[in-house]
Amino acid sequence: MFGDCHIHMVLDGVYYKDAIAAHRAGTRDDIIRPRLADYAARGITFLRDGGDAYGAGERARALAPEYGITYRTPTFNICLNGRYGAFIGRTFDTLADFRALVAEVRRRGGDFIKVMISGIMDFNCYGHITSEPLTLGQMKALFDIAHGEGFSVMAHANGADTVKHALEAGVDSVEHGAYMDAEAVAMLAESGAVWTPTLVTVGNLIGCGRYPDAVLSRILDMQLKNVALCARLGGRIALGSDAGAYRVYHGQGALDEYALLKRALGDRTDAILAEGERSIREKF
Repeated sequence: MFGDCHIHMVLDGVYYKDAIAAHRAGTRDDIIRPRLADYAARGITFLRDGGDAYGAGERARALAPEYGITYRTPTFNICLNGRYGAFIGRTFDTLADFRALVAEVRRRGGDFIKVMISGIMDFNCYGHITSEPLTLGQMKALFDIAHGEGFSVMAHANGADTVKHALEAGVDSVEHGAYMDAEAVAMLAESGAVWTPTLVTVGNLIGCGRYPDAVLSRILDMQLKNVALCARLGGRIALGSDAGAYRVYHGQGALDEYALLKRALGDRTDAILAEGERSIREKF
């Protein structure tokens, strides 16, 4: 089984506020250990966390060797004050603030830097992203700081122009990558960056009644076509479920993501995902 290259140990797939609240007074081994045990039982022995400000990912990394799991975490994700991501991570206003957060990641032994550079998909309205993205200039400044400190950069990114700008700025992995056009997919394939498309965050919503299935199916179809195109162009694609997101459960989410990726990648699925995971392990 492949690793899961995008999870959030702090979240539970049910309700993010309750999941976060469970760790506010201190990380909960009684929550984290069963999840690690379940991953190990499924043969999932590599996990890359997307970060949280409550210490759950850090604690999971400390416990992971007991379960034979290699665990990577950015410690916390970082976002510009007022933009998407503050509910789970840490915010900055100035480059000096960002430098200080990167320094804190280093002090705490974080493995890489996670930056939120866009909002998320609006599952009620095809094509709409919920928050203004960072500019190319902002991305370059942030990524240069992170790279200058020896860190790779994982970027939460949606929107064709946002992904193009992230690639131009030197991002190391693109998370989600919704609404890319053919030019963005080609740039991604040529860049050497790894794409973690997290298809299951859409696929597992279909039929739940919370959002219009017509919108969800259209988003998923778009993502599947872009995954197939990226693979044809020789791009690096890794399995990442975004476990902890709504209706994406730890452990099972990786299996659900694999099934969706196989719809796009066919007989080449295992070879493509193995290469993508190898790149993630090397970079992060």
